[in-house]
Amino acid sequence: MSQDEQREYFELQETEYPETVPSVLKHKSSKQVVLESETSGLSNTISAMQSISISMPSAETLGNNAEPKAVMFLSRPMSKGSSIGEADNDSQRFKDKNFDSFKTWSGKLERQITSLSGRSRKFDSEEESTQNPENEPLPVDRYFDALEGPELETLRSTEEIMLPDDKTWPFLLRFPISSFGICLGVGSQSVMWKALASTTSTRFLHISLTANLILWWIAVALVAVVSSIYLLKVILYFEAVRREYYHPIRVNFFFAPWISLLFLSLGLPPSVSSNLPEPLWYILMTPILCLELKIYGQWMSGGQRRLSKVANPSNHLAIVGNFVGALLGASMGLKEGPIFFFAVGLAHYLVLFVTLYQRLPTNETLPKELHPVFFLFVAAPSVASMAWAKIRGSFDYGSRIAYFIALFLYFSLAVRVNFFRGFKFSLAWWAYTFPMTGAAIATMQYSSVVTNVLTQTLAVILSLVATLTVTSLLVTTMLHAFVLRDLFPNDVAIAISDRKPKHHRKWFHIRHGGSEWSKDIETFLKFANTSNNDIEAALNISNDEAKRV
Repeated sequence: MSQDEQREYFELQETEYPETVPSVLKHKSSKQVVLESETSGLSNTISAMQSISISMPSAETLGNNAEPKAVMFLSRPMSKGSSIGEADNDSQRFKDKNFDSFKTWSGKLERQITSLSGRSRKFDSEEESTQNPENEPLPVDRYFDALEGPELETLRSTEEIMLPDDKTWPFLLRFPISSFGICLGVGSQSVMWKALASTTSTRFLHISLTANLILWWIAVALVAVVSSIYLLKVILYFEAVRREYYHPIRVNFFFAPWISLLFLSLGLPPSVSSNLPEPLWYILMTPILCLELKIYGQWMSGGQRRLSKVANPSNHLAIVGNFVGALLGASMGLKEGPIFFFAVGLAHYLVLFVTLYQRLPTNETLPKELHPVFFLFVAAPSVASMAWAKIRGSFDYGSRIAYFIALFLYFSLAVRVNFFRGFKFSLAWWAYTFPMTGAAIATMQYSSVVTNVLTQTLAVILSLVATLTVTSLLVTTMLHAFVLRDLFPNDVAIAISDRKPKHHRKWFHIRHGGSEWSKDIETFLKFANTSNNDIEAALNISNDEAKRV
């Protein structure tokens, strides 16, 4: 067969990108294929590619009756004005699967589509083998081994995280469950301003219910926004939510969304609705009861999640929900349900109070950034005093005992000014808010029973301090969130690996079988003294000279 008869022409047609694909593919010889373009728009791109050659077997290696193998050409359009290196970087960013282990679907749909298209999954299988599938929850021991600090939010120096720590993670991964503390603060403010306008001891202030209406709608908006964002996190990054749930400290913040809804029900303005349906109380208290059955059982059953191991001021959130629910239920006219939750909350509060006072878990003090969390000590007794007063129908001795405990704890923390200074802003500051607001509301109810200038003045002062605190924190939070953009750093607490790190001994790297290397060390130690001159001489001396000495 002659060389002219071996020439063939291949026509490449592309329907999706007709203006960017050359129309003629001319087979020049049996050893080389040259791509020629009839369009002038891609001259720069093709010149950057220089030439494309495909090696094919020569005519001598083929038999007379052998037919040439079909050649398949896969074309991929390149972005105009970009080089090959930039296109490769873009494709690498697109294929970055560092966060797939935390995604709900983890790219399974993409891999199924790839397999259906007939493309090879060699590289996908390699990537899947290198990734660590997180199908089962992490044991609690890993949180204590990999994290440190009373809040278990600081990564130990010997640990490594699963996600890259040199770049910012997606926003949903950085949005913690503790963000519901903002809803607690603003929602409790709506309850306080409703009490200021309706309590007999504070009527001399002539406060209108308009403030309660405005704050209530602001609280509703905050609860809607925070709940929507976290719901997206549940849908898109379920693994991150599950890790927060199994975190021995953060699991307490799963009470916060439901407590926020209880505050919205208590602070409901009369202009919106005067009565609430009783089924609403059962709907709101059902998830709280389910969480309590799990967490209180872990406190009592032992193991790594026993109370003496995980005790922290944030555990008060698991207690406050009982008293707030009892207060709402008694306000709606219910009897047995509020008493049940009040009894459960009281029993576990006594145990938690003693445990936290003794500091059994680690005997470590809280870092400065978490000092505001100590105000959670005030929340439970102040709300309990109001709940018992609503159940009994009067602010009797039981309510007063709980109120005096809360008042003493409040002042014991307030006098320690330096205890709450000298640290940067964090979401933990919102722990100031609803305990201080609860103490102010309890003081109003107490002043209604014991009415005098002292109690009325105390009620006004505590209400003013709580309002200023919430306002300043709300402004500061918005500043850090939208201006400084440092409110949500990378959440390393949810990115710990399920494997313990391999401890490598950091010592001199002595080469195997390197006798000369050990001789050099012996020579240096033999001639090195305290003076710098001897050290330099020891570094320059040879082994032969050392033997002669």
